[in-house]
Amino acid sequence: MSQARVRPRRESGFAERYGVFAESLLTGVWIAVACLGVVTYPAAFAAGARHLRRRTTHQGGGWREFTADFRSALRGGWAVGAAGWAAAWVAWLDVRAVHAGLPGGPLAGAVGLFALLGLAVAGLRAAAVWAPGERWRVLFAAAARRAVRDPAGSFLLVGGAVLLCCSALLIAPLAVPVLGAVAAAAVAVEERYRRR
Repeated sequence: MSQARVRPRRESGFAERYGVFAESLLTGVWIAVACLGVVTYPAAFAAGARHLRRRTTHQGGGWREFTADFRSALRGGWAVGAAGWAAAWVAWLDVRAVHAGLPGGPLAGAVGLFALLGLAVAGLRAAAVWAPGERWRVLFAAAARRAVRDPAGSFLLVGGAVLLCCSALLIAPLAVPVLGAVAAAAVAVEERYRRR
């Protein structure tokens, strides 16, 4: 009696893309849980992006790998998270200067918000390429250069951040899975830049 060889079933293009979308929504939930530590959001996005990179290259991975990546990214990522909150506080002060009617307030507010957007885009791009052993300072500097050299990709990430904010304002629970979509967008933007 001969046994027939079982070939692995190959997914159709539609099923594969839908699978990545569904995985990004699940990853958004994981990212949201990992962000509960307030300064842990860079490490959470880095672990989520690495999980999605594994998924798109058909490598194994799940909650355990995500947790291991999160712990590894947290070693330097907490400082990046604290610096991000400090930058958000400075931008909030700039907005308060605009509302107070201080001379030069509108200019300071515009510069502050633009700088905060730039830092957020560079942070997303750095998290999208993070790997264990990488130093956040080096990743962030390289990501800032890529953000300037690839304005279209940076604009796509700003659009993702706006979508996240709109989702949170309209239906708060919807913002949780959208976090994964933003991480997937960052991975796609970085892959697009790498191929160019």
